[in-house]
Amino acid sequence: MTRAILTLNAGSSSLKFAVFACDDSPTPEAHLLSLPVLARGAVTGLGERPQLTARDGEGRVLIDTSFATGGTDGSGPLRHETFLDAILGFCQAHLAGARLDAVGHRIVHGADAFSAPTLLTPDCLRRLEALVRLAPLHQPHNLAAVRAAMAALPGARQVGCFDTAFHQTLSPLARRFGLPRRFEADGVRRYGFHGLSYSWLTQRLAELDPELAQGRVIYCHLGSGASLCAAAGGVSQDTTMGFTALDGLVMSTRCGALDPGVILYLIDQYGMDVAELTTLLYQGSGLVGLSGLSGDMRTLLADPSSAAKEAVELFTYRIAREMGALTMSLGGLDGVVFSAGIGENSPEVRARIAARCGAIGLKLDDRSGGGDRLISAPESQLKAWVIATDEERVIAAGAAAVTASTGADAAV
Repeated sequence: MTRAILTLNAGSSSLKFAVFACDDSPTPEAHLLSLPVLARGAVTGLGERPQLTARDGEGRVLIDTSFATGGTDGSGPLRHETFLDAILGFCQAHLAGARLDAVGHRIVHGADAFSAPTLLTPDCLRRLEALVRLAPLHQPHNLAAVRAAMAALPGARQVGCFDTAFHQTLSPLARRFGLPRRFEADGVRRYGFHGLSYSWLTQRLAELDPELAQGRVIYCHLGSGASLCAAAGGVSQDTTMGFTALDGLVMSTRCGALDPGVILYLIDQYGMDVAELTTLLYQGSGLVGLSGLSGDMRTLLADPSSAAKEAVELFTYRIAREMGALTMSLGGLDGVVFSAGIGENSPEVRARIAARCGAIGLKLDDRSGGGDRLISAPESQLKAWVIATDEERVIAAGAAAVTASTGADAAV
């Protein structure tokens, strides 16, 4: 019987998943690039009209079905438990003979305590629950999926993989705020996020371009959430996100870096409370707030309005500005990697960023094409790659390593 690992990435409006065949290779490095994909998919549109889609490892559609609003049967609340049942039903119907040994979960915040893939126990969940205050819009969904999987698959190991773990290598200088030290002792510091994506990108670049991977590289995770990571030899040195996933770049609905005096002003002059500020900064700012139209880059690029154009310009300006700052953090720069939804799929955005980065020697020869590819021009002083991110594979690798290290088989 095929052993398999299910990965879950739970967000506020989606539940992404993948299923990987699992062998007995003892090292996470071997797992990372070799686990065969049995299926990938997602339940999207939670809160609107949920839809379950999945494809096999060759890209063939296995399922594409919609649910009535409210749940899989048209009644009841929209919960991760409801749609995890739908995913497990899909696995039983389309992956006959695959036995789920483990479930790997993306968990946004692990703080200092969780720096590697971890077997999740009730005690771990209690400690992770305490971190909700550091990631209020992400952590609850992550933990809800863990609890749902524990209930639905009591015989499978549940493994947490943490977005903050990749940035544990930040120096005290890079992670410190200019606040009294008592706040840092209480956890108020820069953590960095998108670590699962950066873990994949550094591993993949080492396969594609080993010499560059050992150099100074800025990795650009540009999606609905967006950040940059400055890495030397594949090790994180600095990053644009800080204490929360609000910091850094302008994003789809998030403001990015903001003068803290603005918050004081909004409280004083507009009477905003914490709930109103949270909604404004996480959901009503960024591209959607600037354009008044959409947080989707494709929509904005196609729209002729000045507001849409200005939103795109600020997005690319801030990326170039932060790339300059991260170049100083690294003491120079050898290459750039573009990834995630916008970074992988929008040559126009890449071109606009490159146009602003002439001073650091970036020039692109960005012809149409697919897959991981070199896009820097021959005369460019920097190498530039497009690499598709694969957070699910990193999660599966972490779950496989933990499962192997904890001994006896677990089966459902």
